Amino acid sequence: MFVRKPQSVWSRERWHARWHGPRRWRIAVVVAVAAGLTATSVAMGANGDSRRSGRDAPAPAPAADVSVERLTAGDLAQGIDALHQHLQAQPKDATGWATLGTAYVEQARTSGDPTRYPQAEKAFERSLKLRPPGENDAALAGRAALAAARHDFGAALGQADRALRVNPYSERALSSRVDALVELGRYGEALRAAELADRRRPGIPVFTRYAYVLELHGDAKKARQVLLRALESAFTPADVAYVATSLGRLAWSQGQYGRAQGHFTAAVRADPEYVPAVEGRGRTYAAQGRTKRALSDLEEVVRRYPLPGQLAALGELREAAGQPERAEEQYALVGTWTRLARANGVATDLESALIEADHGDADEALKAARAEWSRRESVHTADALAWALHANGKDQEALTYAKKATAEKPGYRNTSFLFHRGMIEHALGDDKAARRFLRAALDLNPGFSLTAAREAKSVLSGPRGVS
Repeated sequence: MFVRKPQSVWSRERWHARWHGPRRWRIAVVVAVAAGLTATSVAMGANGDSRRSGRDAPAPAPAADVSVERLTAGDLAQGIDALHQHLQAQPKDATGWATLGTAYVEQARTSGDPTRYPQAEKAFERSLKLRPPGENDAALAGRAALAAARHDFGAALGQADRALRVNPYSERALSSRVDALVELGRYGEALRAAELADRRRPGIPVFTRYAYVLELHGDAKKARQVLLRALESAFTPADVAYVATSLGRLAWSQGQYGRAQGHFTAAVRADPEYVPAVEGRGRTYAAQGRTKRALSDLEEVVRRYPLPGQLAALGELREAAGQPERAEEQYALVGTWTRLARANGVATDLESALIEADHGDADEALKAARAEWSRRESVHTADALAWALHANGKDQEALTYAKKATAEKPGYRNTSFLFHRGMIEHALGDDKAARRFLRAALDLNPGFSLTAAREAKSVLSGPRGVS
């Protein structure tokens, strides 16, 4: 369990040196990695060095641990341009290629452009040709991040483990390992992996993952405590935005809209270009019934990063606002993105199942959900399969998976899961169970979805005596 404690020299001084200062310093870190500051840095990362302050030393840059995830889009683009220039001059720089691959992964993830993933794959291959896997944790950790971004979590776990055998202190590999275990539904192992990562490399990437694992185990209070500690460690505007957004999402999931709005506002104030914060603010406006502001924020998000979840959220908001035709436009765009993503190696079945079940082809939803369940048995895939089965009228089978999604272990309480369970129970005629789960959903987060919340309220007040 995370406790407040003195951080190691590596995690405090050098991590602070890497991220303290203006954004141009963070860009310089990426460029410095490309310039080859690797072999010494990796060794220092593994062993620690209590004799030197990170502020006085050159920017430490174990390539696998450059936290490009928290760069702004502009910083990331500039870093990629600088890497291109460097690699034209130094094409045999294995670390430069690994860092370029990692930057491509993050650019694809944040921009919604999956065509970057094949480019990332080629960059990692180039790195591994120049430096073998037994000495190249940067490329292995990058491959783990790429596999996770493509939703191939079994491969992500394998690559993360390989990277950690080379460098047990690789922040990216430790983080990707937690991500993979979570998505595979191996929650006990994920908690132990988060605890290990906290011991080896305490810092914002690990803290935010630790908090999510705690949330999945039903401990939102401790998750918030971890995130508040992470916020204390945030030295740059981008870091503040990153952690404040995580706090906002946690508060929103608990129906604490005032608190969520405060965190999202702080995040946008710190970094106005941080799209997840704008999205969170928009979703909170929607939950509060402030539709005009919600539409403004979500339209901006979709304009910049047209990803499936965001497109569906805007569609549902338009639907709730009485704009069905414009809502359909957003749902149609989800299909376009899905086809492009699949063409570039991204497994999109989880997203496809949920969105198709609600707004598209029920048969396709079920096909996608079954495919995803065959790959990983998490609470999220159980919920998606349950909902797709419900959309196809297979409610008895759906209930089996809905029970898995809402089971006491790991302890995660998700409003959508509760709503889906309630609607499935309602379809099966068990009004007592339906009432319990639908009310639990609305009690936890009444604004989780304007359309779904309206449906839940309709069932609760309907003629079948559910209310």
